[in-house]
Amino acid sequence: MNDGSRNSTASQDPSDVDAYYEDDGYAHPEPVEEFFAAQDTPARTAQRPSKARQRRRRRRTVVVLVVLLLFAGMVFGVALMLRDMLGLNKVTDYPGPGGEETVFTVPEGAGALAIGTGLESADIVADSATFITALSAISEGREVQPGEYEMRLQMPAADAAEALLGADPSLVSYAAVARDLRQGEVFDILSESTGIPRAEFDALAKDPTQFGLPSQALSLEGYLHPGEYRFDVEATAPQIIEEMVKATTDRLAEDGVTDPAKQYEILTIASIVQAEAGEGDYATVAGAINNRLTPGNTETSGLLQSDATVAYGLGKRTYQLSEEEKADASNPYNTFANPGLPKGPIGSPSDEAIDATVNPADVPFYFWVTVNLDTAETKFSETYAEHLGYVAEYDAWCADHPGRCD
Repeated sequence: MNDGSRNSTASQDPSDVDAYYEDDGYAHPEPVEEFFAAQDTPARTAQRPSKARQRRRRRRTVVVLVVLLLFAGMVFGVALMLRDMLGLNKVTDYPGPGGEETVFTVPEGAGALAIGTGLESADIVADSATFITALSAISEGREVQPGEYEMRLQMPAADAAEALLGADPSLVSYAAVARDLRQGEVFDILSESTGIPRAEFDALAKDPTQFGLPSQALSLEGYLHPGEYRFDVEATAPQIIEEMVKATTDRLAEDGVTDPAKQYEILTIASIVQAEAGEGDYATVAGAINNRLTPGNTETSGLLQSDATVAYGLGKRTYQLSEEEKADASNPYNTFANPGLPKGPIGSPSDEAIDATVNPADVPFYFWVTVNLDTAETKFSETYAEHLGYVAEYDAWCADHPGRCD
């Protein structure tokens, strides 16, 4: 039934709206003002997050960055490791021109691979394979000759190859002069190598002072330095001798011996050391020789008693000397009959023999004898009686090896 109550709302006071919505029995939306107020509140809250939430976000960002950096570092490390394993990081050639000077020895019979490996081990070249390639590019059938070569550390492979091959073999004369060779033997090698008549070298030896040798020098003996030589094909005999003599005097100067007369004395002793001992005994034999030369020596009375010097004076190479030969004082190289040093060197001493003579070992010995020519085993003694026992040992070895002691 319509009692007119709904029509009466039109005249109600606006303040009674709430009561109206509550009393009519239906669900109605909230008033407009309250609705928009309720919608605005969460939006403003989202725009201004709390400080705690901001800190959490910063921490998450830092953690992510740290993880990314660690990952990048791991990837970089693995890349470096793989590069090293694959050889991608290896230096294969040096830019040059090279550093400190050094001497490289090419052994007899060494091929390109062995030479390249040796050069790499000595840090003369960066990579043996690169050196072999460089050598092959310029060799044209030539081979590296055995000997000692002046080189530099960390050279470019091409420069190292050029240093070892040297000039075109048609432009040089190669000569290998061994240690302990006598003057005439060296002249034979030089003549064969260069084509220069031996007579030209013999003539030069008659006036050694023209090469700076002291007045007591009887010849060029002792000054023809052992080594590997590559003389220019246009080189003359005087130029060749000058180069060899300079190599000897330079070595003496390196050892602090610059006075020509003292150089002559050192070369004389060094040539005896070279002929009488194996390399391992050079310094000991040099010390024993000094003991024999010391004034007041009662063991040998100043006599060196060297078989090698007597044989040189006789123009022979032998270990077997007769008693008559040992007693012949007319031989100026007879150190059994004549006290002190012989008249001069008896061969070409090596650098090692020169070094040992300049720096002899401080030993009590006066006697020595090589008891085994195959092994160069040498025994030393302080007394003549002990020495005779070692001489008997040497004689027994010679008896067991016929022809070896001739």
